[in-house]
Amino acid sequence: MKRIALIHDLSGFGKCSLTAAIPVISVMGMQACPLPTAILSSQTGFDQFYCDDYTDRMNRITEHWKKLEVDFDGIYSGYLGSPKQIENVCWFLENFKKEGTIFLADPVMGDDGRCIKAFSEELLETMKMLTRKAEVITPNLTELCLLSGKDYREISEHQNENDFLDRVREAGEEVRRKAEVNQTIVVTGIIRKVQQDWKEGWKEGWKEDWKIGNLILSESEHVYLESPYTKRSYSGTGDLFASVVMGALMQGKSIFDAVKLAMEFLQPAIEEATADKIECNHGVPFEKYLFKLIDKQ
Repeated sequence: MKRIALIHDLSGFGKCSLTAAIPVISVMGMQACPLPTAILSSQTGFDQFYCDDYTDRMNRITEHWKKLEVDFDGIYSGYLGSPKQIENVCWFLENFKKEGTIFLADPVMGDDGRCIKAFSEELLETMKMLTRKAEVITPNLTELCLLSGKDYREISEHQNENDFLDRVREAGEEVRRKAEVNQTIVVTGIIRKVQQDWKEGWKEGWKEDWKIGNLILSESEHVYLESPYTKRSYSGTGDLFASVVMGALMQGKSIFDAVKLAMEFLQPAIEEATADKIECNHGVPFEKYLFKLIDKQ
C-alpha cells in the first residue's frame, strides 16, 4: 500500500485540511499519514475559533518517523501559517523526499485578490522556496500572482476577454521556470463569464453563463478544463481538489485525468451544498460522493 504524508492543520468544523484529505486519500487506496501543523476547533473562516499551534511539535514528529525508518511515496502540504512552519516542511522534505517521491504543495496564501491574515513578505518568500521543490503545485489565481510577482488586478480585469487565459498561462510559466524539479502547475478556481448559444423552440440567441475552471501547465501540455459555477465558494473545496489530484497521481493517472476526476467528484457536492443553502464555512457534503474515487481497476 502506498503511503502519503499529509502536512495540514486539523479543524473540527469546516471540512477542510486533514478532515478532507484523510478520507479522500484513504478511499483511493493509500495510507494517509497526518502530520498536524495545528489543531483548531473550526477553520479560520468562522468568527471565532480555538487554535493549538503545533509549529514546535512538527519536527518532533519528523524525528520520530526518522527513527521508525518509514518512507513515503507522496508528500502533500496545505495551509502553513508561518515561515517557521514552511521551514519545518522543507526539513521534512530533506529527510523524506527521495527519488520517485511526488511532492504536491498547495500554496495557501489568499483568494479573490485578498491575502490570508497570516500573510507577510517573509511568508511569501519561504513559500516560493517550498513550491520550487514540488512536482505539482495547485495555486488559485491570487496565489499564482503572488508567486509570479504579477498584478492580480491587472490580470483579473481581463477575465472576460479572449487573452485572459494567455495571461494566466504566462504567469504560470514564469513560476514553473524557476522550479528545482520538472513541475506541473494546476491553476485552480479560474472564474469566467462566457457566452453560450441558447435555443428554446423557435427562439434562439445567446446568453451569459459563469464557469469555473482549472488550467494545467506542464512541460508537455497546456490544458484548460471547466465546469458550471454556482457562484458559491465553500470551505475545503481546494483541499478536496488537491487531495484527489494527489491520490490519482499516486494511482498512476496522468495529471489531466487526475484533474478531471477531482472536478467530477466535487461538482455534485458543490451543487448539492448550493441547492441546500449550506453555510459556506461548513463546506460541502463530499462524504456521500467518495464512492466516485474508488479505483475499480
